[in-house]
Amino acid sequence: MTSHPQIYLSSQSPRRRELLKQIGVSFETLLLHSSPGLNMEVDESPRTGEAPEIYVQRICQDKVNAGRKVLRIRNLPPLPVLAADTCVSLDGKIIGKPQDSEQAVAILRTLSGCQHQVLSAVAVSFEGRTEMRLSASKVTFARLSEERIRRYVFTSEPLDKAGAYAIQGYAAAFIQHIDGSYSGVMGLPLFETAELLQQFGYPIL
Repeated sequence: MTSHPQIYLSSQSPRRRELLKQIGVSFETLLLHSSPGLNMEVDESPRTGEAPEIYVQRICQDKVNAGRKVLRIRNLPPLPVLAADTCVSLDGKIIGKPQDSEQAVAILRTLSGCQHQVLSAVAVSFEGRTEMRLSASKVTFARLSEERIRRYVFTSEPLDKAGAYAIQGYAAAFIQHIDGSYSGVMGLPLFETAELLQQFGYPIL
């Protein structure tokens, strides 16, 4: 591997950066709102009646498109752009990021003692070609007491997370069982990511 970036990451998620580093991918992060007059932030609002599987892939596509547009505007060297999005759903209903502490408490009450689904879409785009993969995992939470939920929310960890929890944080102790991809639940399914990058000629161990 060279020390120079090999792909662009169209995401500001520290978790996705950690996961790419874990598999040895060299990247440069695209900041979609770092310049005055340049704001490529993606509207992540679900559409009425939109299925979770459709929603997460649509947002992932929007993110990779935004990354490609930043490349053109800034006249950056052409390299593959990678984007991802993660969605939590219960009984077919999308559970987004909590707006405040009380909403986080309400979400965690809903997930307590239940199995929910985590969908992570990842896309790579280069030279007019875009490929996408979807990872679906089932996560079973233990039954959580009100006190335990509120102690967790007090840490502030859930406040910017889909489903109001982070599997790599304190909430790991809530999870009885995972059927699927741990890295997908964390925010970037590494098997699908490596598969995509290999299709675009990126060397993966």
